[in-house]
Amino acid sequence: MSFDLTSLIAPLASAGRAEEVTLRLTEAIHLGILGDGQQLPAESEFAQQLGVSPMTLREAIANLRDQGLVETRRGRSGGTFVRRALEPPTAPDRRRLQGMTVSSLRDLADELAAVSGAAARLAADRCTPSDLRRIYSLVEQMAGATTRGSRMKADSRFHIEVAMSSQSERLTRHEVRLQGEIAGLLWLGSLPEEEVGAMAREHHEIATAIAEENGERARLMAERHVRRNLRRIIASHLALVDTGGAA
Repeated sequence: MSFDLTSLIAPLASAGRAEEVTLRLTEAIHLGILGDGQQLPAESEFAQQLGVSPMTLREAIANLRDQGLVETRRGRSGGTFVRRALEPPTAPDRRRLQGMTVSSLRDLADELAAVSGAAARLAADRCTPSDLRRIYSLVEQMAGATTRGSRMKADSRFHIEVAMSSQSERLTRHEVRLQGEIAGLLWLGSLPEEEVGAMAREHHEIATAIAEENGERARLMAERHVRRNLRRIIASHLALVDTGGAA
């Protein structure tokens, strides 16, 4: 089963304000779900996909245009195209993390562990050789990434690729949404290189369990990875609270 990543941006739970749509699309751009130069779907189609009105989507696109994240071209080959910055800004993620509680972070991680664990277990049963090559390629990208933006993208795309390999569209939609919520928080601070290396090894362990078709181990490794990431995020959260947001 193949997926169009654009179609996997989950619809909003409610009618949605333009600010919420803007945030969802901003996250998708920073994670590389919407790639640089990619043309967005037609307005009516995209609004229906996101579960919002065309007017709400139009306002969100205007917000993205003001931020320099998209550009609109006129003419026969016109449309709205993504302009992905190499390095996503840290200020919005810093404000969001500072405003969260340890309890809300745990709740987010609980949901992510359930989704990522189930996806990894199913991927061990269902992934194809080409799926496995993409997963290992993203393991290597993560190990070689050196900037916040490249690490965010490689990290999130690894987990999304595992979910896609599960051949479950519902799980993949949830993984895309959750990566959009957590990636900016995880890669907000300056993680020590040994921590970055540990995260890359955790990805490799998940990939290896999937390659060995060991679904239970793949699930356990994915869930353990989420728990370790939660500890990393909580450490950044506490540092921000202690310094009043200046960390």
